[in-house]
Amino acid sequence: MADDGSAQSTTVWPLPKFYFQVKWDTEVLSFQEVSGLDIEAQIIEYRHGDNPVFSTIKMPGIVQSGNVTMKKGVFKSDNKFWDWYNQIKMNTIARVPVTISLLDEAGEPTMVWTLTNAWPTKITSTDLSADGNEVAVEEIEIAHEGLTIANA
Repeated sequence: MADDGSAQSTTVWPLPKFYFQVKWDTEVLSFQEVSGLDIEAQIIEYRHGDNPVFSTIKMPGIVQSGNVTMKKGVFKSDNKFWDWYNQIKMNTIARVPVTISLLDEAGEPTMVWTLTNAWPTKITSTDLSADGNEVAVEEIEIAHEGLTIANA
């Protein structure tokens, strides 16, 4: 008799990445793709002069996080990206929290990435092609001042 998987634990399977939600401040927006949710610590190499070992030690330095890129389809009269980007005036911009949630089958968050003080740095409009049959997709790149990750 073949194993139908009914006796297997539900915690064994990794979560699929296609069911997610993005919230800008209080508004929920739909995106096709989110990338760049990374964080790293710079490496400081150090060796003091009287160390008998002729190699450096490595210590954690300043924490850096990359920009986050989000892609979504272009819709008629939807200018949210441009409206936010056009608020940049002489070193001032509306900074908002951005929350990206990976959802389970019931639509509940299982893993949550929160970007602090996010603001747009780049917008890429769709490419145009007379012989293409794809949907128009635009892209926004946002900078932020911190990334926190929480598992629900």
